[in-house]
Amino acid sequence: MTIVGVVGGGQLARMMIPAAINLGLELKVFAESNDASAKMAASDIGDYLDFDQLKAFANSVDVVTFDHEHVPLTHLLALQDSGVAVFPPPNALKLTHDKTVMRVALAQLDIPQPRWAIATEEDSDGLARVGGFPCIAKLPVGGYDGKGVRIAHNWADLVEWLELGPVLLEELIGFRRELAQLGARNPSGDWQTWLPVETRQQNGVCAQVISPAENLSAQATEEAQSIARRIAEAYDVVGVLAVELFETQDGELLVNELALRPHNSGHVFTEQSETSQFEQHLRAVTDTALGSTKLRVASGAMVNLFGSAEFSTWQKCAGDFPSVKFHSYQKPARPGRKAGHIVATDTNAVSALLAVTQAEEAFRGVQS
Repeated sequence: MTIVGVVGGGQLARMMIPAAINLGLELKVFAESNDASAKMAASDIGDYLDFDQLKAFANSVDVVTFDHEHVPLTHLLALQDSGVAVFPPPNALKLTHDKTVMRVALAQLDIPQPRWAIATEEDSDGLARVGGFPCIAKLPVGGYDGKGVRIAHNWADLVEWLELGPVLLEELIGFRRELAQLGARNPSGDWQTWLPVETRQQNGVCAQVISPAENLSAQATEEAQSIARRIAEAYDVVGVLAVELFETQDGELLVNELALRPHNSGHVFTEQSETSQFEQHLRAVTDTALGSTKLRVASGAMVNLFGSAEFSTWQKCAGDFPSVKFHSYQKPARPGRKAGHIVATDTNAVSALLAVTQAEEAFRGVQS
């Protein structure tokens, strides 16, 4: 039996478990703690920053993949050099370890993105390249889900960050909406893509997803899928790739962020697509033929649940929403934390979104 090792015990690893069972794979998880979301598959509890622990785990599996993007590249390169199958490979993962590396790579591929500059101090030339204040400031390493990102109105807003090191400046885009394009690639070079979805943010964190994105032209859809494929092929991506995009008021698509793993915006595909992103990721990293991404239902919507997502709470309102699917990550409650999500599918996006928003409201009403 093929053994897939997942570094990180979060919700993405957790949601790979049923897909692995169905495929006949053994899934082992290297979790950070005993109460990790994917604890039911945790074979190792430890620190992925400790190379000896990481190597011991890697040597117990056939292929290593990831729940997050925080394992040091030096560790991953050493594993790869020792013969471990690491997917996505380190050369691809470097794009998500440092946002400045990603920006340089996209520029080399001539892929549209916001104007950007790297600042190490007050830099009038760099500021001019992004159109001046206000602009978006990002810590190149370590930021996610709205952390390490802020709107800067003047240099005083950046003093604290500049003391830590370089800061990535990006132009403030007047976008119409945000999109995400997901696809997957295996080592043989096979590529499959889903239709682009619309993502809606709350405090810098994805709160809602509408699938597929409504009223997106065939040309824009083709462009989004082409962008994702070009990145995947140029950097030999293996597994699921998510490309977060801005759609500007003029209809232009600009790359905002990348993720080389299953992504929050793709949770809706578990119910809506013939192949979930979790099954597709496992197919890809085991170099198996990729599954169909055809939508089984025309429209879908997903809403994230923050703070806590207890099944006992859902039980009290589930009867009113028999078609809504509830997913709990079994994480300890914490304000603002992604704790679960709910999904509805329907013949149209309005009905699907109404179902999940009403279910979320009822869930929160019972919870309070």
